[in-house]
Amino acid sequence: MPNVKMTFINLPVKDLNESIAFYTELGFKFNPDFTDENATCMIINDTTFAMLLVEPFFKQFLPSTEIADYKTTTSVINALSFDTRDEVDELYEKAINAGAKKGYIMDEQGMYSKSFHDINGHILELFHMDMNSK
Repeated sequence: MPNVKMTFINLPVKDLNESIAFYTELGFKFNPDFTDENATCMIINDTTFAMLLVEPFFKQFLPSTEIADYKTTTSVINALSFDTRDEVDELYEKAINAGAKKGYIMDEQGMYSKSFHDINGHILELFHMDMNSK
């Protein structure tokens, strides 16, 4: 298995300041050393980060492609695992209250998840797996 040290998820955003405000309401922090007018580094945990990149800057990395409209097209679901159902519920409610659009909800065979579309249309799935449940 590859020895991956850190994970960076690069997400295009329409308005960086609005995106920072949205995720700040959810309780996420940002690394100021990797923040400027084009991008910010959102800290998910010690080894996982989301780089929020304004669309023109994001486009520089893939000049021969178009940026998807994530409000009408899905390409990826970013899933975040939590220790408890209550943590899932708490972050989900914060997201909805901050302007996210509700996604699907699942509660079966030990898998409890709630998803939402952030203000840019990116899908986040928050989940808790009860490994003792059958």
